[in-house]
Amino acid sequence: MGRVLVAGVGMVPFATPSRSETYDVMARGAIRAALADSGVEIGQVQQSYAGYVYGDSTSGQKALYGVGLTGGPVVNVNNNCSTGSSALWLARQAVAGGADCVLAFGFEQMERGALTMKWADRPSPFAGFMDVAERQQGESDAPFAAQLFGGAGAAYAEKYGTKPETFAQISVKARRHAAHNPYAVFRDPVTVEQVLASPHIYGPLTRLQCCPPTCGAAAAVLVSEDFARRHGLRTSVSIAAQAMTTDTASSFDGDMGRLVGYDMAKSAADQVYAAAGVDPRDIRVAELHDCFTANELLSYEALGLTPEGTAEQFVLDGDNTYGGRVVVNPSGGLLSKGHPLGATGLAQCAELTWQLRGEAGDRQVEGVNLALQHNIGLGGAAVVTLYEKLG
Repeated sequence: MGRVLVAGVGMVPFATPSRSETYDVMARGAIRAALADSGVEIGQVQQSYAGYVYGDSTSGQKALYGVGLTGGPVVNVNNNCSTGSSALWLARQAVAGGADCVLAFGFEQMERGALTMKWADRPSPFAGFMDVAERQQGESDAPFAAQLFGGAGAAYAEKYGTKPETFAQISVKARRHAAHNPYAVFRDPVTVEQVLASPHIYGPLTRLQCCPPTCGAAAAVLVSEDFARRHGLRTSVSIAAQAMTTDTASSFDGDMGRLVGYDMAKSAADQVYAAAGVDPRDIRVAELHDCFTANELLSYEALGLTPEGTAEQFVLDGDNTYGGRVVVNPSGGLLSKGHPLGATGLAQCAELTWQLRGEAGDRQVEGVNLALQHNIGLGGAAVVTLYEKLG
């Protein structure tokens, strides 16, 4: 099989729910941007995968029909916070399996406030997760996601002695990176003191350490090498390896880090490194799932960016930013760019594609040949993707 190429990417500026356009308008903007970036016409797209969490069935068709009515198949994807990367994973599989030109796009028109469980009249997919959390740390009125990720951060801090300031520094770094990203929601700087002084949410988490509800859309056009050659498309970025994993029994063994996906992420990353023949020490830029500062800290180790138990030193040494070993979330990440669930994975794809092309402007990481993406959703699904610069 030939390589799967990222021919084009696009996104719209993310926004808070009070300032957002409707999902179909945002999605159309992202799709048109990705098509223009790729040089592909909508009629050349053979399959489309639409990612979103909060919306009626066939919202993907509604969004895509505004760009063109081609009659091609549209598959709607919902995999919680990893929805965008799940759509990307399906699109990559389609091209690897013989399709020539496939579109992945994701969008979200979110409500204000913390994530909630929408259906009280049926079993919740999070019931088992909350059972484990309550056994480990008791009941709480905090938002359920904060209980899970904040609990994981608290357990890590208890085990390794991690200071609250270390978690807060991740938010400071996110804002500093987002200052150079015109697509990001929160671009004003914050200090460690401001982060720690914001309202306490759960465990080590304060409000400024939790990603905000966000609206937005992003898209990517994936093509085969043969299609790119025949149509004169750019061939500078390929997906070198990709893996999706779900929970195993270890997720529910009582360890809070594993409950929020540590083992899922590690397994997916290990598969990707093995398939591509890459050592994690070769990674110089990564977009990872920083829904909370605690998850970014845990993910450094799950992805092999630093050995187990060393994440605090990794932060203190500045190895997670410019001038350090790997620039993590140059976009500002979920904490500052925002987290529209269905769009996040494809926004990460866009950022890393721009990085590999040398088109990231003031966010550009020098000398990038490989780029790592990590997107995780509770319930659960983890998608890790490695991109490679060609030529």
